Amino acid sequence: MLMKPLRGLYDWTMDKAAHPHAVWWLAFFCFVESSFFPIPPHPLLGLMCLAEPKKALKFATVATLSSVAGALLGYAIGYGLYDTVGVWLIDTLGLTDSFPVAACHLKKYDFEAILIAGATPVPFKLLTITAGFVGMNLVTFVLSSLFARALIFMTVGILFRAFGAPIKRVIDKYLGTVTTVFVVLVVGGVLVLTQLGGEGDEETDACIAAEMQQNG
Repeated sequence: MLMKPLRGLYDWTMDKAAHPHAVWWLAFFCFVESSFFPIPPHPLLGLMCLAEPKKALKFATVATLSSVAGALLGYAIGYGLYDTVGVWLIDTLGLTDSFPVAACHLKKYDFEAILIAGATPVPFKLLTITAGFVGMNLVTFVLSSLFARALIFMTVGILFRAFGAPIKRVIDKYLGTVTTVFVVLVVGGVLVLTQLGGEGDEETDACIAAEMQQNG
């Protein structure tokens, strides 16, 4: 449930689904959401797919590519402008306490961390800015962002293309849960294999400590 101060911004965003240039608005919102905009673009994508199910895959493709382009902006902010723009954005979005935890996990898991943030309710902008700050490999960053964003946006597009309007209730209720469980299972398997190798114990302990400090 959205906080009250964001309700007006949310309603304004959703109004763009009926705009003559809705595709451009979708691209814009997906771009800015990856770096600083607080409203996720998924509801807008869903409304557009509901209105024109035959164009659902097109809309999903636009959303995916625009989101990855926006992720590069977030990366650039973290890489070159963190001390000015980045710090202000993280603080404004209420993610200051989450930043050290995100940085710790990105240093250790990079691809898997971006995958989790990009395909689940974890704020994607937090990871894009943090990725730039820690100097994550750019190719790995782009590929993981593309995979993660495509996973969730294409799921919406394919479901609307196949089932049309009746799928909206299912998506509204279960999409976040299903994608979260799927990604956690995939990433969990990778992490288990990594831990079996016995590497990175100190980094893991540091991440746990950071999480405990955040929760405490």
